[in-house]
Amino acid sequence: MATHDLPTTTSGANALAHDHRAKPTGAYVAIAGIVVFFIATYLDWVSTTGENATSASGYEADTVIAFTAFLGVGLAAALLYALQRARRRQHRGLTLTTMAVGIAAVLLSLGYVFDPPGAFERGADLQTEIGAWIGLLGGILWAVGSGLLAKETEGDDHVDHANAGHTR
Repeated sequence: MATHDLPTTTSGANALAHDHRAKPTGAYVAIAGIVVFFIATYLDWVSTTGENATSASGYEADTVIAFTAFLGVGLAAALLYALQRARRRQHRGLTLTTMAVGIAAVLLSLGYVFDPPGAFERGADLQTEIGAWIGLLGGILWAVGSGLLAKETEGDDHVDHANAGHTR
């Protein structure tokens, strides 16, 4: 592609602008995953069996689950803001941070699915409940959606220069 095919900006002489904007699909998938994980936080994650059987939501079972959900809500708000205000619809650092926390949400949920933590302190044999599975689904959507947004060339200056015929 020749440099004369690229649109120029009105803010600077001879400044080249790449008109590619990030597709928001990945952000929307990530936000949907965050919402699912947030809802799962209030569902039962663990239960005990026996005479005094009881269950606990993710919020009651472990403050890390609630913290992860609340952090996700903040990241979702930031992603929505970036879709509206960031140059070309994303901020690479925010996208990668959101993906990292999504991966942490997946690992946290997997811990509860395979072997719920806290049995030693509680003196009980804990069983996994539906909230951990739904949290896992939410975490997967969250991480995958963030990955979809991160794979966009948006904000990658070295890619923009290569597309404009420049090399680093």
